[in-house]
Amino acid sequence: MAKKQFFAVVDTETTINNTVADFAICIVDRKGIIHNQIAVLVAGHYGVHELFHDVNSNAEIWTLKGLAKRHEIYKEALSAGSRMVASVPAINRWIDKAIQKYDPILTAYNLPFDLDKAKNTGIDLSGFSDRFCLWGAALGNITNTKKYRQFILKYHLFNSRTPFGNLTFSTNAENVSHYVTGNDLIEPHLALEDITEHEIPILMAVLKKRKWRENITSYNWRGHQMKDHFSAN
Repeated sequence: MAKKQFFAVVDTETTINNTVADFAICIVDRKGIIHNQIAVLVAGHYGVHELFHDVNSNAEIWTLKGLAKRHEIYKEALSAGSRMVASVPAINRWIDKAIQKYDPILTAYNLPFDLDKAKNTGIDLSGFSDRFCLWGAALGNITNTKKYRQFILKYHLFNSRTPFGNLTFSTNAENVSHYVTGNDLIEPHLALEDITEHEIPILMAVLKKRKWRENITSYNWRGHQMKDHFSAN
């Protein structure tokens, strides 16, 4: 009998100092069933360093108004027990035990980002024997299709035009999960909820594709220009 395959889907929400404030991993099988998970606020970073924000952002969640709301959400989560504060050594012990028990393949939507912020925090993700970027897998198996481009047109999912005149279509987790599930859910930018509501559904859609791993590709904004993929009738 073939060994059961597991995936460790990781997500991080960060501080203004590029460390991790909110950390989560879900261990899932190929059917999307969660076998184990960790969802914690990182001691020495959450509540010590301010959460990432950008006063000039066009997205409200990253503004000062959004920052205040995110603080309230985390306070409520701590009070309700859906989050707890954990030290970096405790997180690393959990990761080590998960690797020993499940030997999962590590993935995340923009894995290099999460690896970098985890490293800055002392969270050790180096012990996984295999890994891939879920964003890259989505790019090579989902967002490169005519049906996805039709979806983009239907919901007008284009990124902001740059000062240089570049206009790209969206491939973020929120919109890709909407495409694969039909559920138009706003990404809450909470580590656990982003995994369960967005990243796991995308992973399940990728795994259904034939030779999905061979099709993984890196994001290049030049390859996602509206002018190159959409034309007037």
